[in-house]
Amino acid sequence: QVQLVESGGGLVQAGGSLRLSCAASVSTYTVGWFRQAPGKERVFVAAISSRGGYRNYADSVKGRFTISREDAKNTVYLQMSSLKPEDTAVYYCAAKYQTSTTPTGYLYWGQGTQVTVST
Repeated sequence: QVQLVESGGGLVQAGGSLRLSCAASVSTYTVGWFRQAPGKERVFVAAISSRGGYRNYADSVKGRFTISREDAKNTVYLQMSSLKPEDTAVYYCAAKYQTSTTPTGYLYWGQGTQVTVST
């Protein structure tokens, strides 16, 4: 059983930055970030393969968000810059035992961390 714990969420003004962390022993897993805004479905944000060789981003965050991992610290990061009010959501990290960075197939999920971007 893989346990994932997100942290780093909070309130930030539009144009600001935040870095989310996902703590988990997942060095052999692909890890993804997803988000769910109020009243909407959970959607894919970004993913990184084991060893960091492949990365995938949703079009809505390309050029603004960067996913990375530091397996020695059992942590995957989501650096978010140029934040917009529409980025407001609960952000979840998830893991799957596949090398593909597609948005499907994730088996293990964290509890989420709230990100709120004000105008």
